[in-house]
Amino acid sequence: MKFAPPLQAATLIKRYKRFLADVTLPNGSVRTLHCPNTGSMLHCAEPGSRVWYSDSENPARKYPCTWELVEVDHRYKVGINTGRANALVKEALALDAIAQLRGYGSCRSEVPYGSEKSRIDFLLSDDGAAPGVDCYVEVKSVTLGLGKGQGAFPDAVTTRGLKHLRELIEMKASGHRAVLLFCVQHEGIQEVRPADEIDPAYGALLREAQRLGVEVIAYGAQISEQEIRLVEQLPVCL
Repeated sequence: MKFAPPLQAATLIKRYKRFLADVTLPNGSVRTLHCPNTGSMLHCAEPGSRVWYSDSENPARKYPCTWELVEVDHRYKVGINTGRANALVKEALALDAIAQLRGYGSCRSEVPYGSEKSRIDFLLSDDGAAPGVDCYVEVKSVTLGLGKGQGAFPDAVTTRGLKHLRELIEMKASGHRAVLLFCVQHEGIQEVRPADEIDPAYGALLREAQRLGVEVIAYGAQISEQEIRLVEQLPVCL
């Protein structure tokens, strides 16, 4: 996924009201950015951090610029725009870059499913080797780095995440494949685990989901001001 034009740099003043962030531009002026992240952004919103933003150049938008990246620990870039995660995975699927999900002829997004009336991020189908067996793929964006290469999900209590796990368990019980894919938008993360210290209920249900046949995988991204793309599988430690 290329940024066109390339992102612009700034310095974070503060994130507030969840969806807003004030930054200082190189010329010393202050600009308010849209912050496209509903989580706590733990360790990713420290005042004084280097950040990068995109400019929609859309005068109809109240906040035409969007916060995209932040530098943490003075070395690692992190993609904080959670809306990019699905686009990154979609691009990787089209390029056959996710080994576990190759070979499907059809890929649909946001398809209604499940008894709790969710929408699956990607529904992969194929009438070849296993007719009638679809693959339900739920994507979660990981930005919480814990140091020493460790990353965790979620960064805040997530009732929505629990719902999605229950739906995946239901799809697996119905005879389909069910996959939870962690899209790791953090250059410093080398392995992923559930954040039990933040949401123990999520960690417990994730382990139960895997026991019941839900596949749990993670892929890490290469990040720059010009481009983000998924490049490698990372271990998931449950």
